[in-house]
Amino acid sequence: MRSTTESPIILKLIITPIIICSFFLFLGVLTRTSFTSFLQNPSSIFQTSNSTNVPADPQESQSTTPTSCQSLPFTPACTKIPPSLANSLVHYATTKITPQQTLEEISVSLRILEKKSPCNFLVFGLGHDSLMWISLNHGGRTVFLEQDKSWIKKIQEKIPTLESYHVVYDTTLHQADELLKIGMQEEVCKVVTDPRFSKCQLAFKGFPTDVYDTEWDLIMVDAPTGYFDAAPGRMKVIYTAGLMARNRKDGETDVFLHDVDRIVEDEFSKSFLCEGYLVEQVGRIRHFNIPSHRTRLSRPYCP
Repeated sequence: MRSTTESPIILKLIITPIIICSFFLFLGVLTRTSFTSFLQNPSSIFQTSNSTNVPADPQESQSTTPTSCQSLPFTPACTKIPPSLANSLVHYATTKITPQQTLEEISVSLRILEKKSPCNFLVFGLGHDSLMWISLNHGGRTVFLEQDKSWIKKIQEKIPTLESYHVVYDTTLHQADELLKIGMQEEVCKVVTDPRFSKCQLAFKGFPTDVYDTEWDLIMVDAPTGYFDAAPGRMKVIYTAGLMARNRKDGETDVFLHDVDRIVEDEFSKSFLCEGYLVEQVGRIRHFNIPSHRTRLSRPYCP
């Protein structure tokens, strides 16, 4: 989920418009709310004006506290840009570091966030795009899981309010073939349950307790590292993300997996997130929509 240094112009074209659009969407909601209130009670604005200039009762005028920031219903003058959006605008307008995902890839999850936000959003991997995800899920909860303690410290120095947790993975990439075989052949890996109690070797049990106890509306898998043999790989993370989605009480979870041009991400996502749940692939990211299996126990692991 870390990124490389590129032209700041490319960055501004990718990120800043997204954050600005999120702000104006937020502003638009407030404006519509004010306008609706005006339509329901159009005389309220004139009542406010009259009560200020010609009080009906002297005693009433003495007990009335002047209202600050009075404005026309069409102008939410008291509205301030949310801190997360303000920080994002400043950060991405001034940085030279580009997120790993392209504009087209980011747009895949953005479309879902526009529908579901504010929501519970779990992100595997901490990087320079973390502030963007927090901003796009404004008002919701965005949690990051990261394998590198020093990287967490570095990012939190820049974003103190960021919620992230250190995770120690127990696999290496060269185990991928063996783990894929186990996951496909052993029936215990098709049982939908809390990953902490699963008997499948692919179920990861080392996340913080709250990660298992929360029903996540979106899950973004862009970590751990998976491009050299000694790296942890994403085998268990992909399987466990799919298991948590199936194990929610009801509803559905949108799961996004990046780097599907790599063998492990390609094979494990098709096997455990399931091609039948695949919504779309854009560039190197796949979007899966996985429903709860607890609401229909007869539902097959993969459709």
